[in-house]
Amino acid sequence: MWSHIAPILLLVGSNVFMTFAWYGHLKFTNRPLLLVILVSWGIAFFEYCLQVPANRIGYAVYNPAQLKTIQEIITLIVFMAFSVFWLGASIKWNHLLGFALIVVAAFFIFLD
Repeated sequence: MWSHIAPILLLVGSNVFMTFAWYGHLKFTNRPLLLVILVSWGIAFFEYCLQVPANRIGYAVYNPAQLKTIQEIITLIVFMAFSVFWLGASIKWNHLLGFALIVVAAFFIFLD
């Protein structure tokens, strides 16, 4: 059971780091671009430290399409929370509908 859950937990952590690396700087647009790039690379290091083991462990129980789908769904959930709580953005009905359609697509990827 752990081999099913561990990749998901690692991917959640990985996506938190990834989201901050990719979008966290949007709150600090007055900082020099080179500084932002270097800080983002530093944050991305920790993302990879979680992402690589997540995929290695997950590959034992999930196929590559399922692993990618899990990662994408987690990315959307983390990004929605990040957008609201870090960037102060609002989530609109069309965003939710679009994300819901992606979840429906994920359902089909997990069918045998």
